[in-house]
Amino acid sequence: MKGMGFMNLQHLRYFTVLAQFEHYTLAAKQLHITQPTLSHAIATLEQELGVSLFEKEGRNVILTKSGRQFYEDISHILVTLDTSLSKMQAVGKGAGYIDVALLRTLSHQIVPNLARNFLENNAENNIIFDFHNDSGMSRDIINGLRDKKYDLVFCSKIDKQNDITFYPFAEQDLVLIVPEDHPLAKKTSVDLNATLDYPQIWFSKRSGMRPILDQLFDSLDKRPHVQYEVEEDETIAGLVSQGFGIAVMPKISILDTIKVKIINLKNLRYRRLYYMAYLTDAYHTPAVNSFIQYVKTNCQLPNI
Repeated sequence: MKGMGFMNLQHLRYFTVLAQFEHYTLAAKQLHITQPTLSHAIATLEQELGVSLFEKEGRNVILTKSGRQFYEDISHILVTLDTSLSKMQAVGKGAGYIDVALLRTLSHQIVPNLARNFLENNAENNIIFDFHNDSGMSRDIINGLRDKKYDLVFCSKIDKQNDITFYPFAEQDLVLIVPEDHPLAKKTSVDLNATLDYPQIWFSKRSGMRPILDQLFDSLDKRPHVQYEVEEDETIAGLVSQGFGIAVMPKISILDTIKVKIINLKNLRYRRLYYMAYLTDAYHTPAVNSFIQYVKTNCQLPNI
């Protein structure tokens, strides 16, 4: 309200109580103030508004037409204000929402388990997770983090992101998957060179797995024939199961539920790392900070 100072918020509260009682003595008693203090507050408010809010009726007062309209409006505003204040105070004490974006492959078990255990360890706080997959690509998830759509994210590491902290929290071995009737399906382990003679399905250049594949095969004299480039793990696994090619990929849980043969790769130095990421210098609510620290405490990877 134009021209009204912060201290007048108290006057507005005084006004709503007097509007309910329509009696200065009863209202002052309810507010635990003196009647002259209440009278001065109402007079000041009426002077600032330029209208009379009350008129006398015997020994009591009643709202004027303007006073009734003002009471309806101010009552709603104060309820909204008090609700918002209560929410923010609860957030300050550790409650509130945590907006998380994550890769779909991390949606099956890893991150949900972390969130559930965290909630069980913080049952005294009213914390609610909102989970998002965005496009399912790490780069898009990071862009959403930077746009502050999310409080923190779980994804692959993207280089040259100086404003973002990446913390490695989970890892997966890399394996070869082939159709069940593939010539390599009889093997329990193979060298990477053994994959070169067969069409392969690779992660696309937008995927966090692509740099790992490039590094793996750069060391070989021959590059494989890449039949398809796909963005997500689940799609690659599905294509392999239907005979579209073979693939080197993380050993995700969905592989145990589809018709592929999982083959270990010999002498492999690489593994798939997943990261918790958050804006380094951004403000985080106590709930978000608490979850970040929980992940760091409970997800310490060896040799990282």
